[in-house]
Amino acid sequence: MISRISGGVTAPRGFSAACCAAGIRYQGRTDMAMLFSQAPCAVAGTFTSNRVKAAPVLWDMDIVNAGAPVQAVVVNAGIANAATGKTGLELCHSSALAASDALGIPASSVLLGSTGVIGPNLPLDRLSAGIRTMASALSDSEEAGTLASKAIMTTDTVNKEFAVEFYLPAAGGEGTVPVRLGGMSKGSGMIHPDMCTMLGYLTTDCAISRELLEKALKKTVPDTFNMITVDGDTSTNDTLLLMANGLAGNKPITEEDESFAVFSEAVFSVCRDLAVLMASDGEGATHLVEMRVFNADTKENARTLARSVVGSSLVKAMIFGRDANCGRILCALGYAGPDFDPAVIELYLHGENETLCFYRDGCVQAFDEEKAAAILAEKEVRFSCDMKAGSEEAVAWGCDLTYDYVKINGDYRS
Repeated sequence: MISRISGGVTAPRGFSAACCAAGIRYQGRTDMAMLFSQAPCAVAGTFTSNRVKAAPVLWDMDIVNAGAPVQAVVVNAGIANAATGKTGLELCHSSALAASDALGIPASSVLLGSTGVIGPNLPLDRLSAGIRTMASALSDSEEAGTLASKAIMTTDTVNKEFAVEFYLPAAGGEGTVPVRLGGMSKGSGMIHPDMCTMLGYLTTDCAISRELLEKALKKTVPDTFNMITVDGDTSTNDTLLLMANGLAGNKPITEEDESFAVFSEAVFSVCRDLAVLMASDGEGATHLVEMRVFNADTKENARTLARSVVGSSLVKAMIFGRDANCGRILCALGYAGPDFDPAVIELYLHGENETLCFYRDGCVQAFDEEKAAAILAEKEVRFSCDMKAGSEEAVAWGCDLTYDYVKINGDYRS
């Protein structure tokens, strides 16, 4: 059984964290974070599919693809180190060398992350000073992990962290041992399904092969981070990393057995919760929006249909205005791409205590407008559509579109 526990990235054994105010761009707040593992980690990662990739994305891709163990992650907020050319890549190398010197580990075992404004160059002197400060302040406390999750925020209004605990067979062959997996992420704008539009870091003390670590992560992303959208923009810096140091003492997972299934479920649980929290914290958002498509003919069609609804600007505006215009949802389903029969589908709006049928037998249904407006006023607004075409389903998450979204992004650089 998988249980939620408090904390985030420092919940697993052997992981510590730190943060500092380096003055990268923000003043009066922390803007750098560091994660460190006592033991070298197997690592898996997924990255943005945007053809314009930030320098730290390219740096991390090289390290992850090489398959060598890693031991540290350094992240800054405020400046993205994207569209910075050769200078940006050189800065990544210099940052890794600074971490190598401060932590006593190879530069090739240091992963990097950046988020913020695209274009400006990062100040190496402030980065290096921040790295030295954090290296001497590393702690495995729950508070250290929480503070690290806050340091990487940009327009986020809340920090995002979760952790779980589960049990696997002990390495010695007798009984079981507790295994933990924690995560933190940031993301509020430039959020759109196409990898994982964000920065996300997962840590675990599970002993597992790199190949299966990668398989667990890659099969999780399509139904978690790839099912969220805020504004339809895929970032240049999207990075999701999963590090496993093996210190839990479980029998190493080397095949797709029951232990692998439990581990994969744990990864899915943390990623799903982080993804939903990111969607609910969309820039300027006042509502989390959920769309469940079920009884679809294929899994991919279910995903496409669900994403189309939560990504529709008109659906988002409808929810902000509390106007139960189900035509907006039908339209988003219709142009999504997958073929379906509009005469047989059924569309529902779900409130905390009531469900309304919007559409059935090819016709918009009569419904209580006041009840619908009351449901649309709830913090979480949920829709579902029965496609009556098969047995596959998918869930997507988004948020409403508000005046504040334009205000936030109209002067983002200032």
